[in-house]
Amino acid sequence: MKDSKLYVILFTFIISFIFVFILALANELTKEKVKINEELFQRKAILSAMGIEYKDDNDAYNIFNEKIKVKKVNGIELYTSNVDGNDVYAVIFVGNGLWSTIRGVLAVDKNLTEIVGIDFITQSETPGLGGRIEEKWFKDQFRFEKIKDGKIHMIIGGIGKGDFDHENGEFEAITGATRTSESVALMLNKYLSILKDLLGGDLNE
Repeated sequence: MKDSKLYVILFTFIISFIFVFILALANELTKEKVKINEELFQRKAILSAMGIEYKDDNDAYNIFNEKIKVKKVNGIELYTSNVDGNDVYAVIFVGNGLWSTIRGVLAVDKNLTEIVGIDFITQSETPGLGGRIEEKWFKDQFRFEKIKDGKIHMIIGGIGKGDFDHENGEFEAITGATRTSESVALMLNKYLSILKDLLGGDLNE
């Protein structure tokens, strides 16, 4: 019996069914917690991009509720806050990386003359290469970076430590991850244009 094809088929079916059932059950039981964690992670990214500090997860949750206002403009969620006396605006940007979808936050000043900061929500780029977009040095390149000709410009062939001349409107690509860096540039420039339409600002300063 155990050597028959029918036994093998039934055994395989039962084992597969059990594993699928366990995975489905685990997914259902953790779905709400995953949703809460994703929301918290997004809130923390928005705060970080806008330059608003927090101590821990609970602090981030409370500060977001206190300091961030959300409104929909032309179907896009626009996040606003006043940071150190300056109005800051942020949007969630989405685009294709080398291997997967990249989601992040882009924050700008009221007049769209500089990027206040960026942060990433989700990405699955190659660890040690494209995945380095989440490293502090890479994100710090954009902190208070001037916007030139309505765009942020990528430079290739630097020394691999970033471009921190925040007046030139440039950032340095990650060595060995030019495609991912280019994708980030394309996303940021696309959403700078969207913010221009939303806020009626002038990106050509």
